[in-house]
Amino acid sequence: MDAALALQMGEAVAEKVLRYRRDQSGWRICRQGDGVSVSWRPSVEFPGNLYRGEGIVDGTPASVWDYVKPLAGSLREQWDENVTSFEIIQSFTDTLCVTRTATPSAAMRLISPRDFVDVVLVRKYEDGTICSNASNVEHTLCPPKPGYVRGFNHPCGCFCEPVPGEPSKTRVVTFFQTDLRGSLPQSVVDAFFPRSMAGLYANLQKAVRCQH
Repeated sequence: MDAALALQMGEAVAEKVLRYRRDQSGWRICRQGDGVSVSWRPSVEFPGNLYRGEGIVDGTPASVWDYVKPLAGSLREQWDENVTSFEIIQSFTDTLCVTRTATPSAAMRLISPRDFVDVVLVRKYEDGTICSNASNVEHTLCPPKPGYVRGFNHPCGCFCEPVPGEPSKTRVVTFFQTDLRGSLPQSVVDAFFPRSMAGLYANLQKAVRCQH
């Protein structure tokens, strides 16, 4: 894949994800508890939902970022029960790459294993926030694989934000709008995302605590 095209795609995704972060309107809470809230609103990208998760994690933004970053050296598959493998398909810079993420079966096996190929761009903001931005891309080095349904990520992102006055805490805000593909009942999809996102925060907190 051409580096200039990957950067152009990554920048466009990052702008969308930043707009999601800034826009407080229209979110409906669908799950709340243990300091984590998950909300949704209809996606403008596809006939599904855009989900937003938010919670405070004990750990500095830099240490939390080490666990969530979708880059070389990612620890994601060690702690995230929704990730069975993560690989870099093509790397352009230390903040721009194409990745493949594989996920296990879920929802009592109603959802079979999926994989996702994304262009990923990492941005750092002046306030110390680090953000990953990802969206589906087709790549010649990663055709569909047997045993996996190829899913489709519309613009997604994860913000690790400093908490003013509390340097050892991080606000983690995640956005998912994923088309799982395959013939899944909408009710299964609607139940899966809020539950898996809440689980992501619990597992992330556990992983960061173990580090200390």
